Amino acid sequence: MPIIKGLEWTFDTAAQQYEKMRPEYVQELYQDIFAYCPINETSRAVEVGIGGGQATLPILKTGCNVTAVEYGKNFSELCQQKFQDYPNFSVVTSKFEDFPYQSNTYDLIYSASAFHWVPEGIGYPQVFDMLKSGGVFARFANHPYKDKQKEELHQAIQKIYSVYMPNSFEGNEYSEEDAKTLADIAQKYGFTDICYKLYHRTRTFQAKEYTALLGTYSGHMVIEEQTRKAFFSEIEQAINRFGGEITIYDTIDLQLARKP
Repeated sequence: MPIIKGLEWTFDTAAQQYEKMRPEYVQELYQDIFAYCPINETSRAVEVGIGGGQATLPILKTGCNVTAVEYGKNFSELCQQKFQDYPNFSVVTSKFEDFPYQSNTYDLIYSASAFHWVPEGIGYPQVFDMLKSGGVFARFANHPYKDKQKEELHQAIQKIYSVYMPNSFEGNEYSEEDAKTLADIAQKYGFTDICYKLYHRTRTFQAKEYTALLGTYSGHMVIEEQTRKAFFSEIEQAINRFGGEITIYDTIDLQLARKP
């Protein structure tokens, strides 16, 4: 589904549901980050767009001091409560572009399924300026794809989308070429030692669980409530007609880049 600029605010209206339904990230991803950028209790990090905190705990557990920069007030409050037992955690409610910072300060800046909301020409130079020499920018995201084992179910769901979200389109499965293209952006802004990795997993949902997940996506949130209920009801009926479950095939991409 395409990114719709200007809908950043929608996620904060469903912070609790987002925190519950959005997935965490695979442990292999963090192992690769820590191999590339060893951090400990002397390190300082910034998380750009913490959301429901799905990517935060493995960083906190290193003892690293983490400052989350989060645009949504509800998300900020949720994560302040969620990580209250970690004195090395703090959150600032702000757009990343407006975040007050000192140059050459941070060892790690990372963002999970959020950096696409920051304008490229602002975000990358700001990250570069915030990092110490040798500091690392880690950008990663989850990209769900259709149930590959149930083509009839997929076609049924696409037919429902053609009625309720006719301007949406079915994208291709996220590829290595996509990950490389995204990784190469950092080179334009002075980063070096650039690399990327892909990870794969599946998630299986009952019908109502799946529509609860859809309810955390910005394009679905802005649909008028009664229309959205009818839309989700038809999706649930389709899933139940084809066995009562739907499996999503996730590709997670990680891009790593270093400030010289």
